[in-house]
Amino acid sequence: MHLSSLAAHYGDLVLKMNFKIVSASLVGNMTDMNGPGVTLQPKRPALSWGVKIRRKLTSVAPFLGKFRPLVGQCCHQCTPESLGRKLLRNAPSLGFQNLLCVNETQTRYRGWLVRRVCCVLFICSRKVHISPAGDRRRRICSTDRVKQVLKSHGEMKGCEEDARVILSLTEISQSSSLIRLVGWLLLKFFSLVFCSVQVNLNHMAALHRAAQLNVPLVYVYVHQSAVDQALISLTLLSHNLRVPYSIYPARVHSTWMRVILQNLGTIFLPDHAATEQEAEAHSLYSPIMTSLVGELLTAGESLSVGMCEESGGGGQWLARIRQAVLDGLVPDVSLVPVGISYDCPPSQSTQPQLCVLSVLRFVLRSLWSADERGGVRIHFSQAFSLKEMCESGKCRVDGRRLLQELLLPAALHNRTDTIFGQKDVSWLLPPSFLPELSQSERQMTIALTLHLMHSVTHSMAVMSTGIVSCLLLHKHRRGVRVGVLCREVCWLLEEVLFRRTDVGFGGSLLNVVYHALSVLHPHLLLAAVPPTGEPLVAARPDPLTLLTLSRHSALLTRIFITEAVGACAVSAMLCEVAGCGGGGGEMEFDVALGQEELTDKSLQLTHLLPVGFIPPCQTAHSFALDAVDSMVRCGILIMEELPRETPVCDFWKRQGVLSWSATDDPNCSSDSECEEADPRSYRLSQPSQCPKLLFFLCSLLSVQLRALCWALECLNLMPFPITESECVIQLHSHLRNKAQLERVHHESSSVQLAGLALRTLMDLGVLMKAEQSEDVCVKISPLFLQPENINRLHQFVSQFLY
Repeated sequence: MHLSSLAAHYGDLVLKMNFKIVSASLVGNMTDMNGPGVTLQPKRPALSWGVKIRRKLTSVAPFLGKFRPLVGQCCHQCTPESLGRKLLRNAPSLGFQNLLCVNETQTRYRGWLVRRVCCVLFICSRKVHISPAGDRRRRICSTDRVKQVLKSHGEMKGCEEDARVILSLTEISQSSSLIRLVGWLLLKFFSLVFCSVQVNLNHMAALHRAAQLNVPLVYVYVHQSAVDQALISLTLLSHNLRVPYSIYPARVHSTWMRVILQNLGTIFLPDHAATEQEAEAHSLYSPIMTSLVGELLTAGESLSVGMCEESGGGGQWLARIRQAVLDGLVPDVSLVPVGISYDCPPSQSTQPQLCVLSVLRFVLRSLWSADERGGVRIHFSQAFSLKEMCESGKCRVDGRRLLQELLLPAALHNRTDTIFGQKDVSWLLPPSFLPELSQSERQMTIALTLHLMHSVTHSMAVMSTGIVSCLLLHKHRRGVRVGVLCREVCWLLEEVLFRRTDVGFGGSLLNVVYHALSVLHPHLLLAAVPPTGEPLVAARPDPLTLLTLSRHSALLTRIFITEAVGACAVSAMLCEVAGCGGGGGEMEFDVALGQEELTDKSLQLTHLLPVGFIPPCQTAHSFALDAVDSMVRCGILIMEELPRETPVCDFWKRQGVLSWSATDDPNCSSDSECEEADPRSYRLSQPSQCPKLLFFLCSLLSVQLRALCWALECLNLMPFPITESECVIQLHSHLRNKAQLERVHHESSSVQLAGLALRTLMDLGVLMKAEQSEDVCVKISPLFLQPENINRLHQFVSQFLY
């Protein structure tokens, strides 16, 4: 189904909606966008104007109820046996559950008093699986790994104190009373912060089946906010599943906070380390933590591991889990990717002090404007076997090449013979992390990290705020009428579901758009357009708004990444062949685009993508071919038909291709020789002008590409050599200055994009590490001290910007 035909499918339906400005506001119950059966009662209108609808959409969109995709299945290529267990089954009758909606029906009692204490009764009735910790510290110290490292450091001055501090981190346990108390507090807290927390009951049923396999469960998620782990633990507690021990990558100085976290089963950093890199650099930390993970898995405990997309943090804990399986402490481990989607995430910081302040500010803002509270959708993907994943041999990262070997010849010398290969991502688990690991195990851990990062992001649900933010930022930047916005929401919604990605809302189109606009209201400009008075919605041009909209729509970029890469490749070819600079003007674009050239452009852009965007089981060249094919499926390109004087079948018949052979002569002609010798070529489906869909898809990747171009421009302004953290600060400052100077594209000035730009520049060999006293610094490589090489690389990257 073409993208262009989907908008027309819902065009007549949405155009029947007649919006008119009146003095009254929308009143009445609104269906909650994050799940069925929950109502929202607005205390005050989220918009400063009222809208009266003469004809409402009273029916639920059919694809939301009947064609909801089954998400969360494990990889059929790497883990076919785990997929064959069918732990995750499509049972539409189970539906969804709002964790915050606790009433007397979920308790064993009924009555007036029960309705007021039903939350307490519900938490007290939950089953908490607690294993006796015993003398866990003594058992860890008695392992050969820890005894050897303690013996080698026994005579060194100051090691006794370091060993005592690090060993104190292993004195963790779980208190059933404290877990219930914190669970009750979390229910009350999340009721203030979110309007609902929805979970898929199909996924919870699959988790119960996985728990019956008698192997430890390890939950893996991607860091998004300060409450990720709390949401996972509360969900598992509410469904009588084992609450996991969690890794919290931050220091905790408060004594009472340390005691509480340790009794909740939290592993945090030692006092001497501010980051995970500093902690892993200590020779005592790694073996002690490896033994602790093995001890927890031996006791049958579950673990929760958070991963960072920018730095790849968290992979070392997967290596420790893998080491426990290799040591025979447990026969196997089941990995469960967890995708958490927010309408409005409360905080992105991982530091305890910043987390508390950010969350408190978010709570106060939620209390002040209750209608702007967003929802949460949690997806627990199907559990798969770690042993099967590692032993299948399908998920591998060995034999990869450095990014500078793949792209620099094409960028500096216009050579395309070197772009074929896979990009090396060994920085995900540097040698300073777990130095005792062998090279093969290190490569296996990196492959596992890539696979889990992609699985987590692929299982996330798209929220209504993400769809509206994507449309306002990438398609209707100057504003859009509400009627057109509803039509575009329907189009984009079906495209998301068509790609087997679930959405985190339900209800009528009216409620979906209203809820999204209510949550995004502080970042929107609203006006009435004469003569009809139809509302016009536009994003505020300030940096905070554009950064927020970009963060909301980031998941849409991952969903449409194949089409976005293909569109940027087409745009680059148009700029190169036709000499157009984009913009969708009334120009002639009736040019032929060769398949080989389009594939090369797509492959070059694929190498520039951050980790986690392309499936880990797919090669970069195969992904580039799919990107070109996606342009045909979208209707942007059409394959050019070459005219022939003689029909193909007659030509083959004269050549003897279609004649039967009586023998099995290996030298005889085969069907593979019947392929066309001429390479394929494509033309735009609308040669009179560039289609708007092409620029929408190009805009999805322009946020990251523009940040990389701006980073290249500021290299000559930075005082090298400097540390990596200082380099990120300098890049971030330049990105903000560049956006303020041009007064546009503030979405490309986030600190996350500055970190991604630094990683890409280091992979390209533009920046290289240099030893400066005790710190590891970065400096410009000798090749790029020449300004012309920087300019060539800048032109190479900027060709993909439309």
